[in-house]
Amino acid sequence: MKSLPRSTARDVFSHLLAIASLYVAVISFTTLCFQYINIKFPDLLSLYYSGALDNIRQAMAGLIVVWPVFMLMSWLIQRDIKADPSKHDIGIRKWLLYLTLFITAITIMVDLVTLIKYFLDGEITTRFILKVLVVLGVAITVFGYYLWDLRHEAPWKTRIPKVTAIVTSIIVVGTIILGFVFVGSPAKQRQIRIDDQRVTDLSMLQSGVVDFYARKQVLPANQSELSNPLNYFTVPMDPVTGSVYEYTVKSQYTFELCADFATESTGLSDAGSASVSSKPYGEYDSYSQNWEHAAGRTCFERTIDPTLYPPTK
Repeated sequence: MKSLPRSTARDVFSHLLAIASLYVAVISFTTLCFQYINIKFPDLLSLYYSGALDNIRQAMAGLIVVWPVFMLMSWLIQRDIKADPSKHDIGIRKWLLYLTLFITAITIMVDLVTLIKYFLDGEITTRFILKVLVVLGVAITVFGYYLWDLRHEAPWKTRIPKVTAIVTSIIVVGTIILGFVFVGSPAKQRQIRIDDQRVTDLSMLQSGVVDFYARKQVLPANQSELSNPLNYFTVPMDPVTGSVYEYTVKSQYTFELCADFATESTGLSDAGSASVSSKPYGEYDSYSQNWEHAAGRTCFERTIDPTLYPPTK
């Protein structure tokens, strides 16, 4: 009976790192594809756009780090097997590869069961089909390659490992590049975060104006009247320029807030509009107000409903 070669500490390290980086890479790649599908085919009841972008950035970072590690460890393992073909059958390698086959086989079965279940329920949608295809494609690719790997004796006299590495690397790099299309460059992301801070500041300023009206039954003439050390309210300023935001009283119940934005907000229906109107401002309306903006100077007109703030006796 032929005895299997023993695994060295280096073998255990190499194969554990390779298989761990493979799992992380697969999860990151699948997450990226799922988020691209979510954005291109949104579910208006569940899509949280900024959350999707955060998931894309996290998955991109993971893929950028672990994929080169996986490719490097795979190359080192193949080099060792070519130098010593007996390493093809070491225990740690077979255990990890059969574990991978088990996981991918279960994934394929669950994926197909889910597809059939939703088909019978009549709930098939484009985004669902695409996600099923992504999971199925990734699982079949991993399962097929490692099944071939286990069934062929070393040394390999084939170009399959090299071709597989090149093709999968091209797909991974393309997926990462697509991520930059969705989330933009790091510089643009910083501008978006600064614009988000501007929206937060305007929302705070709006709340301060409404609170002032509720107490005094008149809109403040300027922002300096809003400063109140007793309730710790400080007039917010632009995070870049350090200047106060524009505040204009339009009528007895209407005021306008303006800011200069660096980017266009997602979902802006009319990028050329210089002013965004809203319905009368109610007591609990701050989160439902429209804060979509174009790049450049954008104004938000707000009208207070006086019936919600009757004079106090």
